[in-house]
Amino acid sequence: MRISTLIGTSLATAAAAAIGSVVTKPAVETWYPKLAKPSFVPPNWAFPLAWTSLYADLAVTSAVTLDDLADDGDHEQRQRYLAALGANLVLNGGWSWIYFGRGALGTASVAAAALTVSSADLARRTARTNRTAGAALAAYPAWCAFATVLSTSAWWLNRGRRSPAPA
Repeated sequence: MRISTLIGTSLATAAAAAIGSVVTKPAVETWYPKLAKPSFVPPNWAFPLAWTSLYADLAVTSAVTLDDLADDGDHEQRQRYLAALGANLVLNGGWSWIYFGRGALGTASVAAAALTVSSADLARRTARTNRTAGAALAAYPAWCAFATVLSTSAWWLNRGRRSPAPA
């Protein structure tokens, strides 16, 4: 893995994390605590730990994959991987904006499902290139699937209520 590739994937994942953090923090301090939540929701402190680990994992495994594809001369698959990674990071930041920024819980559930599919696709692409990196990335779609269940459960428990986010 080349340091230049790792810097690129780290900056990209950090940007998605920053977008998520900017819109999440005000909501966690205002309307989010008032939501009805499922009994299996983790404590608030677990989310930044999980997401920081997952973003770091995504940056490293993506850098390994991109460099492996470049070393193999498979520039077409490398470009496709970059596009898939970019789409995934947009979905990731987009979910935070939809859920915490807009309080659109139902729409956020659909976005979370799309993020899960995108994350599973990235893990598949990664594993096809490097089995070890693919195995390391498996936690990402698993967490996104859990987040989809959490989002959908919160939407279900709060359906019929006005959007919790301030207008």
